[in-house]
Amino acid sequence: MAEQTDFRRLRSLVDGVLLTLYQRYRHQDLPDLCERLGLPSPPPNDGTTKHERLAASLQNCPDGQLPHVAQAILDAAILPSIETRDLEDAVWLGRDHVEIPGRTRRELAKEFDLTDHLAYSDRFLALLGQLWDLGEDEFNIWGPHLGTLSDDIQRHVIRFPGDWSTEHLFEQLKAFEAPHPRFGRFLEGLASPTVLPDEQAQRRFVDFANHHLQPVGAQLRQDGEVDGYPQFHLLQLGRGTARRPRNLIFATLGKPDIRFTSALDNDIEIAEQEDKILVYDRPVGKDGLLWSDLLSWWQETRDADDAEEAALALYSRMESSLPRQSEGQKNLFWLYHHIYKSQLHEVPALLPEIWVHWDPKTIRERGERAQQNLRMDFLMLLPGNRRVVLEVDGMQHYTRNRGSTPDSAKYAATMAGDRDLKFRGYEVIRFGHDELRDRMQAHPLVADFFRALLGRSPDPSTSVFPG
Repeated sequence: MAEQTDFRRLRSLVDGVLLTLYQRYRHQDLPDLCERLGLPSPPPNDGTTKHERLAASLQNCPDGQLPHVAQAILDAAILPSIETRDLEDAVWLGRDHVEIPGRTRRELAKEFDLTDHLAYSDRFLALLGQLWDLGEDEFNIWGPHLGTLSDDIQRHVIRFPGDWSTEHLFEQLKAFEAPHPRFGRFLEGLASPTVLPDEQAQRRFVDFANHHLQPVGAQLRQDGEVDGYPQFHLLQLGRGTARRPRNLIFATLGKPDIRFTSALDNDIEIAEQEDKILVYDRPVGKDGLLWSDLLSWWQETRDADDAEEAALALYSRMESSLPRQSEGQKNLFWLYHHIYKSQLHEVPALLPEIWVHWDPKTIRERGERAQQNLRMDFLMLLPGNRRVVLEVDGMQHYTRNRGSTPDSAKYAATMAGDRDLKFRGYEVIRFGHDELRDRMQAHPLVADFFRALLGRSPDPSTSVFPG
C-alpha cells in the first residue's frame, strides 16, 4: 500500500536542504542546480539573497513534483545520513510498501539468529549504517564521538555475540517503531547478496522471515539474480478474506449429499459414507491449514496411533479422489509431496477435489443461473487467510465433443467463475495440463512455483528427480 504523501512535511524537508545548499553555490549556479533537482527556475538575481531565490523556486514547485525533487536530492547524496533518513521516510511512505506490524517485527527479532550475518560482519554493519542512526554523523576536531551506537554494536554484537539479543539490537536501532518502508528495506537488505553472499544462508533467512511474514500477508520473494546470487524483494500477498472456513469438503468421489441439521445456525451434515468424502470441520488458525493439522485430524477421527502409517493412508485416500484421466493433477499432487517430503509438517496441506460452491440441483437444471466451478482441483489455505485455488486445465475447459470442437462459451463460463472466486477473496492459479503431463519435466516448474507461492525453499535433496 501507499500512504497519502505528506506534502507539507516534504516541502519543509526540501526547504531545509535548500537552506544548507545555497551557501555552496554562487548566484549564477542556481539555475543549473534547480534544473538538476527538478525545481522551477529561480527568479532573476535582482538583489535578493540566494536563499530567497531558492525559496521562491520551491514555492513555485507544485506538490506533485516534490517527490521527484526529494528523490533527486537523495540521488545526489549531498546530505548527512540523519537528514537523508528523514527525507527517505517522507518519500518512501508515499510509495507502495508493505505494512509489517510491531508484533510481527518483535516476534521475528526474538527468534532471529544472527550467526549467518555475523560471518560477514563488515557487510552487516554497513547495512545498519545505511538504514539506521548509528550515531556517527557528528564529528569534533579530534574525530568521531566515542560511545556511538556503532561502537556498542561492534562490541556487544560482533566481538562478543552473546552480549545482546537480537531483540535488544532491534530496540537500539529503533526498528520496532520505524516507518513500514524502512523496516521492509531492512528485511530486503538482510536477504541481499550484498550483505549475505551465501545462497544457502540467504535462503535460510528468507524461509525464517517468511514464516513470520506470511500471517500478515507479506513475503520475501526472489525476483532475479545479482552476480549469480538470488535477489529478494518484499511483496504484499493477496489480501485473503476476513472469514475463516467452517467446512472443508474435499477428496470426494462424487457429488456430496448435503443437508442442514440446523438451518438457523447454518450447521450441515454430509449424508455420505466416510470412504466417499472427507470433511475437515476444525478451526483454521492464522497459519492456515498445515499438513500436520490435517494429519492430526485424520489420526484422531480414525484412532490411528502410528503417525507414519496414518500419513500414508491419508495421502492414498486423497490421491484416490484424483480423476484417472488427469495425469497433470496426479503429477502436481505427487510432486508437491515429493518436493516437501522432509518438511510436510511445516507446509500447507494440498487439498484435492475441493467443493467451493454447492448446489443440490445440476447445472442443466439451473440453466443460466447455474454456478460455475463448483468443485476445484486443489485448494491451499495459507497464512493471512489466503485461499489459493489451483486448477489443471485440460481440453475439457475450452472444447466440447471430447476435444474435437473449440467452445468459446465454455471457456467464458470458466473465466466468469474465476472472477467470482476472486471477488470472494480467492486466488485462482491455472496450469495447462501439458505442462504437467511428464512428471520429470514438470519437476523444476512445480518446485519453482511452490517456492514462490510459499516463500519456502524445498529440501535440496529433492532437487534431484528420483530414478
